[in-house]
Amino acid sequence: MPFRYRLQKVLDFRIRKKEAQLLVVQKAQNAVYEAEENIRANEAEIQQTIINRKTADFRMMEYYDKYLHHLWDKAEALELERQRLQAILDEEIAKLVKCEQEVKVVEKHKEKQKEAYLEEEKAQELKQFSEIGVQRFYIHSKETAEELALEEELKQIEAGILE
Repeated sequence: MPFRYRLQKVLDFRIRKKEAQLLVVQKAQNAVYEAEENIRANEAEIQQTIINRKTADFRMMEYYDKYLHHLWDKAEALELERQRLQAILDEEIAKLVKCEQEVKVVEKHKEKQKEAYLEEEKAQELKQFSEIGVQRFYIHSKETAEELALEEELKQIEAGILE
């Protein structure tokens, strides 16, 4: 009878849970990457605005300053959003690590159960071979005893005929 792990459904459930958590972590990583990309785009826009302000008409300086302040405020908001998303990512990674540990615990238990099963199978096989050996020995000794008894009878018959 092949090995059948009694907690296989638990193991499958934990594996599915880990895979689902992995997808959540990937989505959180993508959100962080997107936030970082938005920050880089905003910084590029700030640099471009500073360059454009140097060559602009002096009457537009006030508008450029207001726009730069708006971009700097946007940069702060984007950084806060990135930090928030990074915190979420860290939490999701911690959950993923916990799920992986739960899976490893059950897999290790399964491995120990399988080893115990194999040891039990080996012990049963050795017991069976031992029983077969005992039976063969008994049969062999019975045959030997019968042969000796036949030889004795033969000797007695020969001794009786010769007398």
